[in-house]
Amino acid sequence: MGWSPYPTSLRIVNWVTWDLATGHLDIEARRSLADQAEWLARNLETHILGNHLFANLKAQIFAGCYFAGPTADRWLGNALAIFERELGEQVLDDGANFELSPMYHAIFLADLLDILALDRVFPGRIPRSAGEMIIDAAERMLGWMATMTHPDGQIAFFNDSAIGIAADFASLKEYARRVGIRPSGPRVYDGSSSSGYFRLTRGPAVVIADIAAVGPDYQPGHAHADTLSFELSVGKQRVIVNSGTSVYGTCQERHRQRSTAAHSTLELDGKNSSDVWSGFRVGRRARATLHSLFAGGAVGSHDGYRFLKGRPRHERSWALGANELVVTDTVRGDHGCAWDAIVRFHLHPDCSSERIDDCTIRIALPCGSSIIGHSNHPMAITPGTWHPRFGSSIANLRIEIAWRADGSDPRCETTFKWNPDG
Repeated sequence: MGWSPYPTSLRIVNWVTWDLATGHLDIEARRSLADQAEWLARNLETHILGNHLFANLKAQIFAGCYFAGPTADRWLGNALAIFERELGEQVLDDGANFELSPMYHAIFLADLLDILALDRVFPGRIPRSAGEMIIDAAERMLGWMATMTHPDGQIAFFNDSAIGIAADFASLKEYARRVGIRPSGPRVYDGSSSSGYFRLTRGPAVVIADIAAVGPDYQPGHAHADTLSFELSVGKQRVIVNSGTSVYGTCQERHRQRSTAAHSTLELDGKNSSDVWSGFRVGRRARATLHSLFAGGAVGSHDGYRFLKGRPRHERSWALGANELVVTDTVRGDHGCAWDAIVRFHLHPDCSSERIDDCTIRIALPCGSSIIGHSNHPMAITPGTWHPRFGSSIANLRIEIAWRADGSDPRCETTFKWNPDG
């Protein structure tokens, strides 16, 4: 495992960084570092691509700048040739990393900032054209990370995402400032977003939502079956959440955390909207479509349940008002077909909930205020778990709205109302 390309890449960068900071890397360690860099040059993870290959290239750039001579020039030149191509592919037009995980996005952005910092230590080693590409990509990535960050300063949980693995937005923004990158605020989704994520803000409320693909077709390993899910903050308090990520591997808990049921979206007939399997595999994928945008909201749909009888399609709209969020889920399919539909809204563990009547619930916030949720179908409160960090499982509650969706009753409309002052 120690000689696998990914940990070798991280080790090379760490050793170079440590020696530049302390000067304590002795001659034996430097020989080992050169051996590792040469081994990595012959074992780039071109079969995995994505963030693994990018980490390999970063390590080769670090080694190529740190050492001098024809071998170091070869490492640097070969890495930069692939790096520029991968940078263009892995950073989408709206600034998102193409794996569509806010956590891996933050790791990737930190990698770019590290390379810009390295360029200051070894001026002229990285060509100006490559440096300009990195600056442009980093500026756009800062904007996307702002979009995907809650008012509490931490990332939203879409696909494989957890707190504590990557630097938070404030830290990355400060790092970017130190290497000459302009800070950027959150984007308002305007229909040109190539990632498919959008942010709505009004008064104290922030909605971050997903009308996105599961990730790159050839590398969806960090994808969840979370299409059309969303998260809601009121003030600095998260209220509606996705369940997060606490484990990797091939265990049942990993599968459950990637499932549609673990996210604030709709499930049909107990199936996942995308066929997540093993630890990092996806078979059939939901294909999402943005239908319209309007003041304070959007409408999207996906075809992830097309394999069910009647080929149903899930459509969801979000409408954010001055003191309410209206979420409307509609199931459309062939005439005469019906499906068991469940809409789930997972609540942050700081929020408690109680039923007022069959179709109305009260969500109590830790600040003492409350949110009233109402639906056109009965609402149940069930136990769940939230996973904000690896190795962490925190008890929470979730709202479940179940009905038999068919042509005569295809719609579930849920309204959440709060005090406009938060």
